[in-house]
Amino acid sequence: MRLGILISGRGSNFEAIANAIARRKLDAEIAIVISNRANAGGLDIARERGIPLRVIESRGMQREAYDKLVIDELRTHEVDLVCLAGFMRLLSASFVEAYPNRVVNIHPSLLPAFPGLDAQRQALEYGAKITGCTVHLVDEFLDSGPILVQSAVPVLEDDTVETLSARILAQEHAIYPKALQLIVDRRITLQGRRAVVKEEERE
Repeated sequence: MRLGILISGRGSNFEAIANAIARRKLDAEIAIVISNRANAGGLDIARERGIPLRVIESRGMQREAYDKLVIDELRTHEVDLVCLAGFMRLLSASFVEAYPNRVVNIHPSLLPAFPGLDAQRQALEYGAKITGCTVHLVDEFLDSGPILVQSAVPVLEDDTVETLSARILAQEHAIYPKALQLIVDRRITLQGRRAVVKEEERE
């Protein structure tokens, strides 16, 4: 399965996916890394690994026009599955329609709790005792698509946004490649908005 990775920043989840592929924990290949920011740290990771990359600057562009450029690039590289890895833009309905149930995102909370920006800060301010991270399919609404995999992280009494974010991020790196492998293995079926994981067949 050919992956298209969209990034805006440091690219740590992109790197986790690349590491899983290198360790043969994920049976896929990264066809292209696309960033909407020329200074995204994840681009250096792509360069070091020899992974094709493209910068498509988004500043000042309308969402539909920008998404069309990205879709064209993904199609040029024959991408099967689009992975958002710290991509700080909302996708248009036309993007989702171009890749129906083939856009995956990871979010630093146990959705549907704390969608949107600063999910870790939201959890702390709300007084949550448990938060975590969620890998989900992307629909046209914010952080609302079918949930694939989640991992819980306890909130400690002395947590700051930074300490909580670091523990959540470690879980993100663990579950994102696992969720992608479930898709590769065709073990996920959708029943309404529920993603049902088929049990692994045993020989």
